[in-house]
Amino acid sequence: METRLVPAGPYRATRLWNEVTKYFRAGMPLRKHRQHFKKHGNCFTAAEAVDWLHELLKNNSNFGPEVTRQQTIQLLRKFLKNHVIEDIKGRWGSENVEDNNNLYRFPPTSPVKALPNWGPVSENTENFPKEKESLFKLPQFSRRTPKKNELLESLENTAKSEILEEANEHSVHAREISQENIEEIWRNIILIHLQTILGLPSLEEVLHSTQIIPQDVIYNMTNTSKHGVVVLQNKSEDLPHWVLSAMKCLAYWPRSNDLSQPTYVGFERDVFRTVADYFLSLPEPLLTFEYYELFVNILDLLQPHIERVAVEALQICCLLLPPPNRRRLQLLMRMISRISQNVDMPQLHDAMGTRSLMIQTFSRCVLCCAEEVDLDELLATRLVSFLMDHQQEIFQVPTYLQAAVQDHITYMKTAQCKYPMEEMSAVFPTYSYCKRITPQEFDEQRISASQAAVAELLENIIRDKTLSLKDKKKKLKQFQKEYPLIYQNRFPTTESEAILLENKPTIKQPMLSLRKPKFRSLRY
Repeated sequence: METRLVPAGPYRATRLWNEVTKYFRAGMPLRKHRQHFKKHGNCFTAAEAVDWLHELLKNNSNFGPEVTRQQTIQLLRKFLKNHVIEDIKGRWGSENVEDNNNLYRFPPTSPVKALPNWGPVSENTENFPKEKESLFKLPQFSRRTPKKNELLESLENTAKSEILEEANEHSVHAREISQENIEEIWRNIILIHLQTILGLPSLEEVLHSTQIIPQDVIYNMTNTSKHGVVVLQNKSEDLPHWVLSAMKCLAYWPRSNDLSQPTYVGFERDVFRTVADYFLSLPEPLLTFEYYELFVNILDLLQPHIERVAVEALQICCLLLPPPNRRRLQLLMRMISRISQNVDMPQLHDAMGTRSLMIQTFSRCVLCCAEEVDLDELLATRLVSFLMDHQQEIFQVPTYLQAAVQDHITYMKTAQCKYPMEEMSAVFPTYSYCKRITPQEFDEQRISASQAAVAELLENIIRDKTLSLKDKKKKLKQFQKEYPLIYQNRFPTTESEAILLENKPTIKQPMLSLRKPKFRSLRY
């Protein structure tokens, strides 16, 4: 049984916990078991629970195939601690679960963790408190494609054209904008993009504007090496030299292992343990406690057909990190990515593959909550796996953010000539506030937006000029198999498909005949 995808939103980890416990109680097979010459009905062994729950988690899009059997056992222990299950004698809390034949059962009622009162919202100005006035207000988006909202774009362009037109008419000179206003623009640009990408009606419980430090964002975008890694001005905040040397040794193994280094058996395991111990000893995860809710919500985007959206979201979110954290995270992801792909690297663990070892070792030091959350380890595993596979794209600097900020600053300077700052809300487009809508309406918006994203993927395949005709046909055939209705809507007839894939062979010029011409005899 596969659980449904839990959408993004506040308290997503708690909602995931409730979802998993509900499906575990509903789907776990119960039967009679004999123990110590006594029969027990409607129960299951710990090993049976591990088998069933492990399969459920691996096939679930919220967690993915990286979930290990040991992680599943840890989750069952948390089930017992929270009285989701109990042993056959009714004990729970302090008991422990092992991968064995001990018997367990479900209590009469399952504890469901309470959520704060939060629900889907839609645009409206009634019965909603006003926010603090800023340079421009945040729009309230429903889930849609990751590109910039067309309505927002058209409104901004209209306002900007009017400002420039009036400025030219009056021949005024631009004025300076305060540093505080520039920082406010950075915050709003980032919030707009993240709210659009995540498809959330509000970011209030996920990311607050005060958590965005423009100085950190600008530093992370501008102070980088030729490889795109953040360069710290304060060397005391950097990784210790011995850790950097150990990471470089593992990342470039065996080329970095020169003659000056020991070559004893198991040397690479000791180096790896040294790096792991350093990162695991950090007082805070690399993604920091304050951004936990934000990164947990990005897990909603880690689906095969919208990987590009997840990469874009992580690009922005990783810019929010303090520069030392971003540097440590980027170097760590580069190292474990290279190690997991290095066929020359000796086995670093007797019972675990290299990739699994990388993910299981470092997931906890990348993402976790200040207060223990029951699904922390599984959520971190899912995120680290994606970060490792896409680290090169994720840590690229999204230059469009800086361009968007510069555009706003330019137009703001021009607008100030004609309008004082307190009248800017009349110049720039304003957005309505929100009221609650029904869950059904919210789901309908989400489904339609997801279909739009998939349709856009099809158009990208069609327009991709780098693909050969053979590759394009292969991708289109795969797309047709996965999304037949969307494909049929784009190509309602075989003729429309044939026009796109038409590949007329080049007509070769007829070759000159090399045969000697025949001449008639002149004799009669």
